[in-house]
Amino acid sequence: MLHAVLTGFLTGLSLIIAIGAQNAFVLRQGVRRAHVLPVVLVCALSDAILISLGVFAFAQVSAAFPPLLPILRWGGASFLIFYGGKAALAAYRGGGHLDAARQSVQSLKAAVLTALALTWLNPHVYLDTVVLLGAISARFPAARAGFAMGAILASFLFFFSLGFGARLLAPVFARETAWRVLDAAIALVMWTIAFGVIRGS
Repeated sequence: MLHAVLTGFLTGLSLIIAIGAQNAFVLRQGVRRAHVLPVVLVCALSDAILISLGVFAFAQVSAAFPPLLPILRWGGASFLIFYGGKAALAAYRGGGHLDAARQSVQSLKAAVLTALALTWLNPHVYLDTVVLLGAISARFPAARAGFAMGAILASFLFFFSLGFGARLLAPVFARETAWRVLDAAIALVMWTIAFGVIRGS
């Protein structure tokens, strides 16, 4: 169970940690201290719903259609290898930065709606949470709940740390070196998980 929780935590954290539109929005809200708690709750709870669907609904679908499991397992491993390669290339090239304070402050309603849109209208979130995490969770048939718990914990930890620690993180990620270290770490974790997925097949 502990191994499943740890794998779920590391996988979920690796998938979510790359700065995209959603995370940049959370960071901006945190920097401005504007509606931080509602925004991080929307993002984390949305992730929890999607992760649960991926882990538990995936089991039902794969039982009804057995060939789906190896297809998604190898597809997930390929995606992890590719994603890790992109992160490694970004670490090598450098040049990453984030101007977190560029957007104006929104109302509470607008902030929540933006967070919902950046989460539920992003096709990558379904690939990451429903498909990829669902496929990897199949390695732990007796501990799917532990895997899901680890991934959900990673999501809550990340969003709350990003939103409420934004005042500390924003100056750090204004530096190119910090982005290189982050990208290199993402690449290493992604490749490690991909190896585990392939070995488990």
